[in-house]
Amino acid sequence: MKTAKNKVESFVERMQGIRELSNKILKSPYRDGIFPEHCDIVIIGGGAMGSSIAYWLKQRAPNAITVTVIEKDPSYAEASTCLSVGGLRQQFSLEENIKMSLFGAEFLRNINQHLSVEGHDPPDVQFTPCGYLFLASEKGAQQLEENAKLQKKLGAKNELLTPVKLKQKFPWINTDGIALGCHGLENEGWFDPWSLLYAFKRKALSLGVEYIDGEAIGFEFKKMPDLLMDGMEPGSYEGVDKVLVRTESGEIRSVKFGIVIIAAGPYSAKVARMARIGTGDGMLSIPLPVEPRKRYVFCINCKNGPGLNTPLTIDPSGTYFRREGLAGNYICGRSPLPEEEPSVDNLDVDHDFFDKNIWPVLASRVPAFEAVKVKNAWGGYYEYNTYDENGIVGPHPYYINMYIATGFSGHGIQHAPAVGRGVMEMILDGGFETIDLTRMSFDRLIMDRPLIEENIV
Repeated sequence: MKTAKNKVESFVERMQGIRELSNKILKSPYRDGIFPEHCDIVIIGGGAMGSSIAYWLKQRAPNAITVTVIEKDPSYAEASTCLSVGGLRQQFSLEENIKMSLFGAEFLRNINQHLSVEGHDPPDVQFTPCGYLFLASEKGAQQLEENAKLQKKLGAKNELLTPVKLKQKFPWINTDGIALGCHGLENEGWFDPWSLLYAFKRKALSLGVEYIDGEAIGFEFKKMPDLLMDGMEPGSYEGVDKVLVRTESGEIRSVKFGIVIIAAGPYSAKVARMARIGTGDGMLSIPLPVEPRKRYVFCINCKNGPGLNTPLTIDPSGTYFRREGLAGNYICGRSPLPEEEPSVDNLDVDHDFFDKNIWPVLASRVPAFEAVKVKNAWGGYYEYNTYDENGIVGPHPYYINMYIATGFSGHGIQHAPAVGRGVMEMILDGGFETIDLTRMSFDRLIMDRPLIEENIV
């Protein structure tokens, strides 16, 4: 079992490998040895979401467009991926999320067709198909049942379980306070998020995507007098056409673009403010409601704990756990209450949070967890959408050349394949062709139409 430190170090080594791969493909840090001062599309954020978008764009139009990705943390040591437990589920209450997860499962199942690179080992995300098990109290049972019906209608396979059936199927569980459970039977489980990010980035590089190791620190604005917009004086519109980048060496360079995509995870709002989003007038007065929230993941050992058939289990309290490997190890966590939100100044772990908020729930729900030992723990950042905890996908209503893909509040890694494809469709086809994500647009912030997901983990 890898420790939290080893987990990060292992990924840093893999990212160093991909940088070496990049240099091998490009023969230098940049393609043709030249800093990419202009491109058709620039993506700010090179994590799973940004790299997925880059892959889909170049896969669709390999020779027609140039794509550059700006990533400030090329080791991904503080990326949201670091926190992710790699869950994949269709147990959502919103149609869009269910459909994106169904496609995510299909994408992972056929990942070799999508992300293999000639001359390299095929991608392996180590998918473990043990399903999700949502547990509901009497208060939440009706909602869980309604969710299950919608999921089945859209093609997911699940099973509703009474307390008696829960005990028969999972004898290790204490069903006190549980009125109903829902177990995903297909296409649910967990995978290695590091490996998916690595595969996306490696494939994107092989298709010709340029990666800049640096931080976006501002935009340059351009008057566009011929563009008319409601509520604005003729000739007053200003657009964005350049992004300023501080490179790893500290040099300030600019990249001129035709289209910009903000996919910077928890730092997306910071990037948006550079474009006056949230500080301007009219449509620019509405901020991008995404901020970093620190979450903890704990790895525990329990010699007599649940066995191989253990699904990723979510208690009504929000506490979750899943098996990790075959040696009696489990990963667990829980989102804090609003008044418990920890500082995001660092990634230090509060071990008291486990003792006070997680362990009592685990021990109550699974009596075997009375005897556990915390082996490791780590912290990471969620890209938390403070408006409705759902992703924001699509064009910005003011900037005619800006798109957004952020705010997924914990399920971005599993939706990255579908969102990447959707953003590609918006740009190259002029609209969503496969999964309609229109309701997830920035416009819902202006019209105050939140998309509420009843099962957020």
